[in-house]
This record gives sequence, structure tokens and C-alpha cells, in this order.
Amino acid sequence: MHASFLLRLKAFLLDYLLILVYLAILFIIALFLMPSIRLLFQNSLIQAQMFGFLLITLPVSLYFIITDSRIGKQSFGKKRAKIRVLNQKGEPASVLQMTIRTIIKFLPWELSHFLAYRLVDLGDASVPFPYTLLGVLIYTLMFSYILTALFTKKKQSLYDIISKTQVVKL
Repeated sequence: MHASFLLRLKAFLLDYLLILVYLAILFIIALFLMPSIRLLFQNSLIQAQMFGFLLITLPVSLYFIITDSRIGKQSFGKKRAKIRVLNQKGEPASVLQMTIRTIIKFLPWELSHFLAYRLVDLGDASVPFPYTLLGVLIYTLMFSYILTALFTKKKQSLYDIISKTQVVKL
């Protein structure tokens, strides 16, 4: 049986608790142990974006790719929610499928980081139209993920459909 949206949300929130612990550890390191790390985010937008990706997005993405693929079988949250990501044949998803799924799943998150860095850099200047379009794209993707998970027959989100995966109850 396919996992409901609420069950998937529960699993993601449990996984997000781990992500918050990781972010808290990064914060403590940056604040107390290695305050110079903050300079990596102050020199240029490109450098800030790159180090944000390397310190936050990449580790979080690798967590989901590894734990939800046939290597780890289930992330912490999915184990607690008793759900699992499988391919269309009902087998554990491959690392490639999980990579595609994770890239698409976290695209709005990474685009919002990109946009946030640029909006902060604007100061009091008006928001350029391309930034507004990017904001619309971010919300369009997020809502399409939610709506497809709610209303498709197999309860697949858009990133599941593209990566040819499904989330099922155990």
C-alpha cells in the first residue's frame, strides 16, 4: 500500500530533527570553535553559496541518497514511520534513482538559498523581476510536490514520478 502524504510528512519531520541537530552542531562550531568559518559567507555571493551548499545541502542530500537507497534501505524518519522508498518493481531504489529524486526534491530548498543570499545583498533596493520569478518557481515546485503526493493514484510526488520511485507502507 502506498504511503499517505501525512505519513510521508511525519517521516520527513523526524528526519528533519536529525538535520536540525546537524545544523546546531555547525552553528556551535562556527560560533565558538572556528569563528573564522563565518568569513566564508561574507566575501562574495558565489563563495557564500558554494560553502552553504558544501556544508548544508550536500551532507543533507547525501543522508537521504544513502539512507533511502538500497544501501541503507530507510532513513531514520522512514523507519519510525514504517515506510520505504522503492522502485517501480517494488525493489529498493538504486543510488542513481535516489540521487535524481533527492536533487529534484531539494531543488526548491537550494533555489531559496540562492534567492535569499541575493535578497540580503540587495539591501533596500527594489527586488528585480527575475528574483520575483524565481520566488514564484520555488513556490510552484513546492505546491506541485504536495499536490501530486496528495492526488496521484500512487500518492507519488512529482520527484517520485520523475525518478520512477514510490513510497510504500511496510
